[in-house]
Amino acid sequence: MTRVGVNGIFLNVEVAEGLPIAAAERPAAGTSVHPLVLLHGFTGSAKTWRPHLKAFARRGRVMAVDLLGHGQSDAPADAARYSMTWAVNDLVFLLDREGFESVDLLGYSMGGRLALHLALSAPRRIRALILESASPGVADPAERAARRASDDHLATVIEREGVEAFVTRWEAQPLFESQLRLPEQVRAGLRAQRLRNRPHGLANSLRGMGAGAQEPLWDRLPQLKAPTLLVAGELDPKYCRIAKAMGSRMPQARVAIVPGAGHAVHLEQPHVFERLVLAFLEELDRRRRA
Repeated sequence: MTRVGVNGIFLNVEVAEGLPIAAAERPAAGTSVHPLVLLHGFTGSAKTWRPHLKAFARRGRVMAVDLLGHGQSDAPADAARYSMTWAVNDLVFLLDREGFESVDLLGYSMGGRLALHLALSAPRRIRALILESASPGVADPAERAARRASDDHLATVIEREGVEAFVTRWEAQPLFESQLRLPEQVRAGLRAQRLRNRPHGLANSLRGMGAGAQEPLWDRLPQLKAPTLLVAGELDPKYCRIAKAMGSRMPQARVAIVPGAGHAVHLEQPHVFERLVLAFLEELDRRRRA
């Protein structure tokens, strides 16, 4: 892991790269695959992707980022620094620093919302999108205002009660009920990861880039020309509906509904998730080499 200075703050970045295990899997001479950038969800970190890094790195370079206020990245006191505009600028800075002209971008939940903003702000930098349990935001103004107020209240609760009490409340949401099926060791690891966050980092992330604070992107989805894979778990009906609605508006999107998974498909059905992601990217790689 490396802490990188970005636009006046420091972000924690993890980069992995492996070699294909068979000659047939190696890129053709003179070609290379696009790097894969991974964006975690709220309360997560780059460690979210640790179980998948070996598989993903087999095809090329992978970069996972601790988003602002999460993991080992900075957690500024100013909530305005956490806005989607700042987050997009920070990611573009990272792409430039790593020499990534164009990348494949995978975002989960909050990270998926950020991925959409980046793809719309810098379309030439994104070869392909993979969005897991992601949303373009809250379209209805009244509903969005209510969500923003709810996020602000929750942020105050985090600051008042601390991370442990908040995480207990967060994990009790119906959204994560399917995670009760996970082995105890996996659930304990996930909770430990969440507890490593700081109260003001999580609180300001909610205020700055929560679903209530972001610009809704529904009307801009037809502008997204990049091939896109929309992944949702069948036990998460809300995000299944959102994925299908997004897919109907995006010119090059396909939807994958994963049986036996809820909101966190990468955690609840990890092998299926890996196969979906790698098959999608390898299909694009083959087209490029053809």
